[in-house]
Amino acid sequence: MKSCPCGSGRTYAECCEPYITGIQKPPTAEALMRSRYTAYAEHAIDYIVDTCVQEGKDKIDVKETRAWSEGSRWLGLKVLSVTKGGSADTTGTVEFEASYERDGLRDIHHEEAKFKKIDSQWFYDEGDIVPKTIVRAAPKVGRNEPCPCGSGKKYKHCCGK
Repeated sequence: MKSCPCGSGRTYAECCEPYITGIQKPPTAEALMRSRYTAYAEHAIDYIVDTCVQEGKDKIDVKETRAWSEGSRWLGLKVLSVTKGGSADTTGTVEFEASYERDGLRDIHHEEAKFKKIDSQWFYDEGDIVPKTIVRAAPKVGRNEPCPCGSGKKYKHCCGK
């Protein structure tokens, strides 16, 4: 049996498949978010569109979303935090990282996703991409400083060319 792409540790059939096929509705915002990730991995783009709030559906480029889904190899999902979004709530936020590979390059989609419950059903409302801060491992070398390679030359005349 195939394990679920969402990383729950359960099989696809007992985890996200009932949501994607419409047999059940996700009971929480996190369950919806996990099933949406799985829908990308399984190329179920109609489910992605159907689980957006009505205003968001008009903004989706279905053709491009399908191309991204089918052109990517989905590597895993990591849920970082969940705020509200339980069965008794009407709103919720799930911060997550979705790892994928596309055209030989690995990337991580880090998002803080907001969900709304409308008529007892959870929908994706909007999301904010969390920017990645790059931190240098070593101090920046100035152009006129000695080259760190040990050549004795200035950086601009050595490795900085």
